Amino acid sequence: MPDDATFMSRALALAALGRRTVSPNPMVGCVIVRDGEVVGEGWHRRAGEPHAEAVALRAAAQKARGAAAYISLEPCNHTGRTGPCTTALIDAGVTRVVAAVADPHPMAAGGADTLRAAGITVDTGVLGDQARRLNEVFFHGVQTQRPFVVAKVAASLDGRLAAADGTSQWLTGEAARRRVHELRAEVDAVLIGSGTVLADDPQLTCRLDEYRGPQPLRVVLDRRGRVTHEHRVNDAAAETVISHDSPADTLRTLWDRDVRSVLVEGGAAVLHAFLAAGLVDRLHVHVAPVLLGEQGRPLLAGPWTQTLSDAPRWNLENVERTGDDVLLSLSPEKPAADAFPQDH
Repeated sequence: MPDDATFMSRALALAALGRRTVSPNPMVGCVIVRDGEVVGEGWHRRAGEPHAEAVALRAAAQKARGAAAYISLEPCNHTGRTGPCTTALIDAGVTRVVAAVADPHPMAAGGADTLRAAGITVDTGVLGDQARRLNEVFFHGVQTQRPFVVAKVAASLDGRLAAADGTSQWLTGEAARRRVHELRAEVDAVLIGSGTVLADDPQLTCRLDEYRGPQPLRVVLDRRGRVTHEHRVNDAAAETVISHDSPADTLRTLWDRDVRSVLVEGGAAVLHAFLAAGLVDRLHVHVAPVLLGEQGRPLLAGPWTQTLSDAPRWNLENVERTGDDVLLSLSPEKPAADAFPQDH
């Protein structure tokens, strides 16, 4: 129904408002509609706080009785830090629930069946693809039990990370750097290698003027113990984890800390290790309009394929101009783990 898509689109827009604060929970929005009129709205702001359904039902009050609820994710069916949303919807007298997509989490799933058993009409699948994309980090985590990994790299037109003397600041312009800070605001952790710490001494914080959310956890892969307390990554601006493990082991440790998304910012050895292990779920390549030549530092450090037929392919999802640079957003066509030497 056309109205279903309209109201669900609003629910998805509300859900997205929790993008920078809701992890490790999914983003969820809810719109309560009675006689074609929106009588209540809400979204889940952060873990431990009321779910979207509870917020919207509170706003609708008595007008929720006999109304329809449009929810971007199937209502939860369990008691955690908050009560089941199914119970709240039943108690409020809602007569129809439209969910964009089923909840894949085994602990929370089953809400649709509970609602139907209570006599509520339940429809699912309205704007389902958009809902899955919005919560791709959550769906990925349920399926893989590891964080969603975004790798970011800035490169010249000829695929170089730095000039022959190692200089790389600033390869891309201010607009591209802002996009990186926007990414930092949306992930749970930012990860680099010790080589990047020694070369650039980055702070790895989100420094957008308007940002008021939590700083991402800073993670440094440092097998040789080269990072000291004098480096900015160890200042008081955010928490830092120094890992001596492989990428896969580091991700397992981060998962146990409720980290659901990681931004890998380099350098070449770390990027190569994550790509070779098939651990990159999205690749952001900022391409600068500059040529550095064969003496420049290559995009990847380590063995790669010997023939084109063995090279992993990537799906181009979006092209965005950022100032004078171009941002390519890509997802893997298939895992690269079988194509390259494994990280040990």
